[in-house]
Amino acid sequence: MSKSLRVVVPPHPLIGHWLTLLRDRETPQALFNTAMAELGRWLTYEALRDWIPYQRVQVQTPLAATEGTVVDGSVPMLAIPHLRSGLALWEGARPVVPSAAVAHIGLNQGRCWFNGLPDEIPERAGVLVFTPQVASGTNLLQLLEQLEQLGVIGLRLRVITALAASPGLKRLGERYDDLTLYTGCIDAELDAEQRILPGFGDAEQRLYGLGQMNFVG
Repeated sequence: MSKSLRVVVPPHPLIGHWLTLLRDRETPQALFNTAMAELGRWLTYEALRDWIPYQRVQVQTPLAATEGTVVDGSVPMLAIPHLRSGLALWEGARPVVPSAAVAHIGLNQGRCWFNGLPDEIPERAGVLVFTPQVASGTNLLQLLEQLEQLGVIGLRLRVITALAASPGLKRLGERYDDLTLYTGCIDAELDAEQRILPGFGDAEQRLYGLGQMNFVG
């Protein structure tokens, strides 16, 4: 793995709690959705800790003047949820960055089936990518390549993912050695179908319940 790839696993008990609920095959669909959203919220909070732009201001309390900190609203932020499962992560993250613009991207096995990225992204804009898990890294690599073409690389970009696998992180590090990624855990292996082990299964099926019902049409 590239020594420059920065993968952050925040040691917060709530992150471990919600990830464990994702892993448990007995977790019902509604609670699985909640767990994914909560991971989006906590991981985004951690990702912004040393990254979000801010400024010092003077304010007047009812009793005296004091100095405080406010987010610098002049610096734009773009959130990119990976359809469809990344929407659940973004649902939890939205209250943390409520003023962020949103662009959606749909990728499956390296094929882009929906591209809602803007034609231009401002040079000062911070970009947050939300993808439910990084297994082989194929889909995320394609998205990062598209962002690179738009001039988005390095410190202005952060990836939020509930779970990552070592093989996928290795591929990412070989291509993007300045990438910063926040995740709930790093699992070591992929199975023959490129699924994370132990992982938490198919995020889309568990979020939307399609694997639990038979539809006749």
